[in-house]
Amino acid sequence: MRAGLLDQEPASTGDEHWDVFLAALTEHLAAKDGRGAPPWVETRSLRRFWFPFNSRAARVDAVVHAPAAFRRRGVYVSAQELNVA
Repeated sequence: MRAGLLDQEPASTGDEHWDVFLAALTEHLAAKDGRGAPPWVETRSLRRFWFPFNSRAARVDAVVHAPAAFRRRGVYVSAQELNVA
């Protein structure tokens, strides 16, 4: 169902952080659906770690609980933050 939405590479948001976040989210959702990520996600990653929710508690939670698709790209967000959205 959402596979068609994930396969097409989205246009840039204009902010590298959010572009990488979308790639990580796409890979994460594809894995939850039991499928591989589309090829376009492989080209997006950050050189420096980024915490979208940047409070002390959120950073600690994200370091411990960030899904693999996000950690691999340098985006630290807890799985709980993804479930809330």
